[in-house]
Amino acid sequence: MSTIVLALLVLLVVVFLLMGVRVVRQGYVYTIERLGKYTLAAQPGLHLIVPFVDRVGQKINMMEQVLDIPGQEIITKDNAMVGVDAVVFFQVLDAGKAAYEVSSLYNAIMQLTTTNLRTVMGSMDLDETLSKRDEINSRLLVVIDSATEPWGVKITRIEIKDIRPPADISNAMARQMKAEREKRAQILEAEGSKSAAVLKAEGEKQAQILEAEGRREAAFRDAEARERAAMAEAEATRVVSEAIATSGTQALNYFVAQKYTEAVSEFARSPNAKTILFPVEATQLIGSLGGVGALVRDALSGETQSPQQMQRQARPSVPPSLPRSE
Repeated sequence: MSTIVLALLVLLVVVFLLMGVRVVRQGYVYTIERLGKYTLAAQPGLHLIVPFVDRVGQKINMMEQVLDIPGQEIITKDNAMVGVDAVVFFQVLDAGKAAYEVSSLYNAIMQLTTTNLRTVMGSMDLDETLSKRDEINSRLLVVIDSATEPWGVKITRIEIKDIRPPADISNAMARQMKAEREKRAQILEAEGSKSAAVLKAEGEKQAQILEAEGRREAAFRDAEARERAAMAEAEATRVVSEAIATSGTQALNYFVAQKYTEAVSEFARSPNAKTILFPVEATQLIGSLGGVGALVRDALSGETQSPQQMQRQARPSVPPSLPRSE
């Protein structure tokens, strides 16, 4: 009988000890209440409590958490109704305060964020709410973090997910954006046309300047060429005049014979002529050639002959017309 009683006592002790063993998971902190009063915060690991005296009050999540704020209809400063969605990132730093300083932590943070979101965005115009999200996030973070500090909670981030203006305002904004883009396109097109016209005018100006400079250079060179040709002609005339003045009719006959010979040579090279007909004056050409020969001989021998002698020596012995060989 005593053995059975002892076994029962041992069993009761084991059950009592097992009831006092508590294992706290990583990332959580358990609040321990003794006779209904908060005594300590059990950190992750193995803990022993007194059964029927101590109990686990709340299991507080110490990891960073995300709280989704449902969509809110907010009236802006310029009386525009917009829909807003937001998210709050927070972390519990003091488990005792988070468990006993506020009745429902998640609901309290949600309500606090909603009211401050209405306050902050209600003080802005619609354009400001759409373009200053970072400013809204910063203002909400400062206000809500200050309000949740007594609860042992740290607000790490607040982000505005979406801002939905009314349909008519969205359409007006779309038309405004379209008009603004068309305006910028027209401005850019006008600036492009202006730049093209300026460049074209500059090109035409440079072309006219270069063309004028080319005409001036060409006129200058033409004048210089005419001047040199005139000087050469004058020099040739002077030389011929000196030769005529020195040699008399002999030099004159030489030049006349030379020009006559060149003219006859042109007749001879004509492709249409089969027969060359010399005029009566051809005998004068032959006589002139004979005179030239006499001049050459006189130059070599140092003697001078009369014109009658030169004509007799250069008298032609060919008929007036000769057939041209093909």
